[in-house]
Formats: sequence, C-alpha cells, structure tokens
Amino acid sequence: MKIIIAGAGEVGFHLAKLLSFESQDITLIDTNRESLAYADTHLDIRVIRGDATSISVLKESRVNGTDLVIAVTSSETTNITVCVLAKQLGAKRTIARISNTEFLENKEEVQFTKFGIDELISPESLASSEIELLLNQSGFNDTYEFEEGALTMIGLQLSRTAAFVGKTVKEVGFQHPELKYVPIAIQRYGTQYTLIPRGDTKFKEGDQVYFTTTQEGVEHIYKLTGKVKEPIKNVMILGGSKIGYKTANDLCKGKFNVKLIENSKEKAFEIADDIPSCLVIHGDGRNVELLQEESIQEMDAFISVTGNSETNIMSCLVAKSKGVKKTIALVENMDYFQLSHSIGIDTLINKKLLAANNIFRHVRKGEIVAMTMLNNMNAELLEFIVSPSSEVCNKVVREIDFPRSAIIGGVIRDGIGMIALGDFVIESGDRIVVCSLPQSIKKVEKLFV
Repeated sequence: MKIIIAGAGEVGFHLAKLLSFESQDITLIDTNRESLAYADTHLDIRVIRGDATSISVLKESRVNGTDLVIAVTSSETTNITVCVLAKQLGAKRTIARISNTEFLENKEEVQFTKFGIDELISPESLASSEIELLLNQSGFNDTYEFEEGALTMIGLQLSRTAAFVGKTVKEVGFQHPELKYVPIAIQRYGTQYTLIPRGDTKFKEGDQVYFTTTQEGVEHIYKLTGKVKEPIKNVMILGGSKIGYKTANDLCKGKFNVKLIENSKEKAFEIADDIPSCLVIHGDGRNVELLQEESIQEMDAFISVTGNSETNIMSCLVAKSKGVKKTIALVENMDYFQLSHSIGIDTLINKKLLAANNIFRHVRKGEIVAMTMLNNMNAELLEFIVSPSSEVCNKVVREIDFPRSAIIGGVIRDGIGMIALGDFVIESGDRIVVCSLPQSIKKVEKLFV
C-alpha cells in the first residue's frame, strides 16, 4: 500500500514506524530537518523536506494514485489543506488530524467528504472518550466497545482470589456455562510475552487478561474475577490541556462532580468561564499540600493529563497513596506502559497509540470498521464485516482454517453481540471481532477479503 504521511511529529513518526514494520511504501513529509533525519536513519521509509501544502512537494511525493494520505501535523488548517489538495491531485483516500472537536460533532452536516477529506481524527477527543469509558468500567484497566457496547473488550489483572486462577479456559467454561465471554489474549505476569489462549491454557495469578463479552457478561466477569465496580462520582483532573478541558466538559455533562487543577491563571479562568459546573483551581498540581487541601482523599478517580508524563505518573502515585480508587495518567513515552501495573497506576493512555489505532484500520485489508491495539501487548483487535465473497461466509466456526495465534472474540448480528463457539455459523453482514498476533494478521485478512 502506498501511503503519504504529512507531519513527522509524535503521531506521524509513530505511524510511520508502525507502518514501515509492515513493509508498506511510506513517504514522510515535514519542514523540520531534524525530525526527518531521525526518521530517515531509523526507519525504512522515504522522506521529503518541504511544506506538505505545496503542490510541487505533493507531486514530488507521487501523490497521484496514492492509496492513503494521512495529514497529522500540529496545524489543523495545514492538515485540512493537505487532504483537499491531495484528493484533487489523485489520492484515493485522505485522513486529517484535527483539534477542533466541533468538526467531529458536525461531520454529517458539513460533509467533509465533498471537500476531499474522507476521515477526521482528533487524538484529544479519542483520549477523552477512552477516559470516560474507563471511568464507566471502573474495575478494569483497559476497555473498548464495539457497536455501542454490543460487544465489549475488557482488560484486567487477575488477583489471587479470582475464581479463574488455577483453572483452564475449558474448566471455567464447564463450571460457568451461562458466562458469555471469550478470553482473547493473556500476558503472563513479569513477561513481555503475549499468548492467544486455547482450551487448555491455564489462568494464573497476576495475568493481564483480555476478554470480549456481551453486555450481560460484563457483570459476570466482575463477580468471577473479584473486581468491584466502584461507583465513581467525584473526579479530580490535573491539567487544563485540550484533553483535560474536553474530559472535564464531557464528565460534567455526565453528572460527575469535577475539580480541575490548572497551573496557568489565564487558562484556569477561561475553563471556569466555559464550564460553569466544573470547579477550577489555579495552582500547581505537583504540590501535595494543595491536593490534600482540595480533598484528594475523597476523590473516586484522579486523572492527570498535563503535558509532562513524569508529572502525570508521580501525581497519580500520590493520589493512589491517598486512597483514590482509580488513577489514569497520560504518557508520551511508550516504554512507560510496561511499568504501569508494577508501579500501581491503574491505566496509562497515549495519544499517539489511540490515533494510530484509529488510522490503522484504513490500512488493513478486508472491510474493517474498528480496530484497537491491546495496551502494552503484541496483539491487535479488529472488527471485520463479512461479505458474501468472504472465505468465512456461511461456514461453521470450527471448520474455518483459522491461524493458532488468532481467535474470534465475538460476532455482532443485527446490532446484537454474540459469543461464537465452534458450532456457530457465520453469515454475510456479520461483524466479526478477531484478536490476532502480528504474524497471523495477513492470513486473517485473507479470510475476510
């Protein structure tokens, strides 16, 4: 696939890195010489120094006939302009990164496709939605919804008291036949190794396990894993960044009691004017005395989304030490993901990863409508639509030549989520959720093309 990425910043570089590992034909455009030099020496891609809104630069990047143009510079205006020009010059598909969430809210009304923009993504909006979802499923450390919750992916760490521990997948299935769930990935405690569970795979204490389940199944998993769905009402947010602002605004609409701490006096006043139902405090959130004065110990959740990863991690650890049940930290460094559970933070989120997940589904073959990567795990979760020509259409699950390192997590038919066991027949129009390790993705894609 021929892909042009405009913008070699954090999101652009991360995308180029992921796509280059898959042997895609990548061209990266940016005006910054240092960013390009780093990308050129570390990745197997083509780089062009120049303004991506320049027609001559786009022509030099051979935009005519390009499969996908992704504009992810820090400037929203530049991204929109790049996509409009690229489409006129012959690009097949375009994606623009935006920061103004009004564009997303009025996408249908404005009809951006008429201008030549096929998809809009906002890393800030994605991060805010992720935070809200995590607060609603408070017992888990990772969660993702397919088709507005028809199927839900949940991730959690198994404690010693969980009913699953010491039993195989098959044994749990026999003991709880009413349980509508499929374990789709496991990472053993203290390892980097991701495995796709089979019937004889045993659950162990400390495992980070991912399940797909129906709406009713979520409550069952809470009970069997010993997790408690703590009611979350009082939330403290550190940092009035775009993510902090959007999260506070969304949570206030959702009837949460929100306190937001912001270091900049001017920004604090702006947020207080814009969100009257949010209590905005001007101060340094790294100051433990200030956090105690603002009753951090009475908070149900603490969300740190300042521009500094270390500040976010440290302030979450302070919150945890004061008895806060749920902590979420925004981090830029992907390496920190491996530390999150061992140091006691519930969830780390990363804008680059969220944006890359959202864009990646446009690169995969087959009709993919949703995709996510499991936090700190070498596995992808994809949602395919079955076409009449798909190899899996009208076949029984057990008869499909499915790779060992991939698993069907569930099926959505007519808006209803189902767990697809061996005797389930797949039909045209079904939405199939698949979890796969990287080495099997190409084989899985072929089944759905």
